[in-house]
Amino acid sequence: MNDRIVSVNLNGQDIKVQQGTTIEELVKGKRGKKDSLIVGALVNNELKELTFPITNECSVSFVDMTSEDGIRIYQRSLMFILFKAINDLYPDKEVQIRHSVSRGLFFEVLDYKVTDSEIEKIDKRMRELVKEDKKFIKVIVPMEEAKDIFLKQGREDRIRAIEHREKDYVTLYKLDDYMDYFYGYMVPSSGYLTLFRLEAHNGGIVLMSPKKENPNVLADVPVPEKLFGIFSEYSDWLNILGVEDVGKLNDVVKSGRIGELVLVAEALHEKKIASIADMIKNSQPEKKVILIAGPSSSGKTTFAQRLSVQLRVNGLIPMTISVDDYFVDKTRTPLDEEGKPDYEALETVDLELFNKDLNTLIEGGEVELPKFNFITGMRERSGKKIRLKEGHVLLIEGIHALNPRLTSEVKAENKFKIYISAITSMRIDMHNRIPTTDLRLLRRIVRDHQYRGTSAPRTIDMWPSVRKGEERNIFPFQEEADVMFNSSLIYELAMIKPLAMPLLKEITQDMPQYAEARRLIEFLGYFLTAPSDMVPFNSILREFIGGSVFEH
Repeated sequence: MNDRIVSVNLNGQDIKVQQGTTIEELVKGKRGKKDSLIVGALVNNELKELTFPITNECSVSFVDMTSEDGIRIYQRSLMFILFKAINDLYPDKEVQIRHSVSRGLFFEVLDYKVTDSEIEKIDKRMRELVKEDKKFIKVIVPMEEAKDIFLKQGREDRIRAIEHREKDYVTLYKLDDYMDYFYGYMVPSSGYLTLFRLEAHNGGIVLMSPKKENPNVLADVPVPEKLFGIFSEYSDWLNILGVEDVGKLNDVVKSGRIGELVLVAEALHEKKIASIADMIKNSQPEKKVILIAGPSSSGKTTFAQRLSVQLRVNGLIPMTISVDDYFVDKTRTPLDEEGKPDYEALETVDLELFNKDLNTLIEGGEVELPKFNFITGMRERSGKKIRLKEGHVLLIEGIHALNPRLTSEVKAENKFKIYISAITSMRIDMHNRIPTTDLRLLRRIVRDHQYRGTSAPRTIDMWPSVRKGEERNIFPFQEEADVMFNSSLIYELAMIKPLAMPLLKEITQDMPQYAEARRLIEFLGYFLTAPSDMVPFNSILREFIGGSVFEH
């Protein structure tokens, strides 16, 4: 028996533990923030599972369900028992993850439509597994042995996914006789996974799980049908391109066909933008105000400029109005719950003046646009006067553009609303998806380093605040859109990788952003790199990697 005692700084408090004590033993029934479940830990700033044993002096802080890491661990573990339950009930069926949706994930069973009665059976089996509190056994196998396992399972997608990783081993998880591969850590056992809900939707399965904002309940929100449609459209694009997963993208890079893939992906973008411009043209003369909104790093600026080009092709003349110029003076900026200025609140905009000017322009009147001075924090007169003539349309882009309150005095028939986001349905393999938020974060890390002088650690630090603002100001209104545009490009991570990797590798283990940097490095490790010189200069990707023909 090992009686060696190790010093541990646990959540800021120094304690002594026996060497070999696991993180799970340190938890001992404790709860995290908001009384949430603890599912992992940061050990010297490195993410670890609860089964990790303490062997040396270290600093430990618990990871609970109020964090992105905690939610990822919980959701990933839920997926494991979902796959296990389906394998138990329908061993001849193959389930695959498709994309995120609302408060969960959407799965399809190949060549099969799932019914409500089958959802009940799967739900029952999952809850049986939870009640039995079965251990998740981690199995580390050499790369070649893993390939043999996947080959016997008929999982060529998995072999493609791991083929170019630098590690010479693969981590698998086992539950009874069922073994699976996942990108990331798990909870120790099925008994942790008490909170979930299954629904049948569109012939597939929606697995609902908690969100970090309120980790002890499941939000009762409808599936966003319009956004769901965009995911389906992107899946069709993947079929056109023949690149459903990372392995197939790597095959394209290896074979030297990346240039062809770039051209087709960009053509799909251009076709969609032209289609939106046609919709606007066909809605004339009623639709005078074009509203564009989307989360951070969606490529809104480039999209708006490319849409302007297509509108001109259709004989329309777009005129841009900046919502920022309608900010109230800084002395009137609303405060958040902590008493600090809330610059993302809708009330930072002078809604009365904004609506008055829009209606004046729609009715053919002249307006002098204001100009907000960000140095003085005051709104000023610009001297710039505009009037909408025949064929003119207003283009307005901003985080609040789809919020009905922003243009509450403008008639619905005068507005055309567009939602844009970088939505990816490409997967690592059939059981591991690529989160949309990871793509946007990597875009932002590269862009902010190049154009804003912001380091990767600073961008990572700001990201939770950015995401919080999106949850409040953008996502609740996405279904208000008349049309949605997916700005992601199937090839882009192969070109973002060589730009993002050096920035992430500068983050050392003594820095608080280390765990997130390591996670992103591991993720990018699945991709082969490709040169960016073949990216068109009007591409949305150029907004982030540089070289765009448009001003940003």
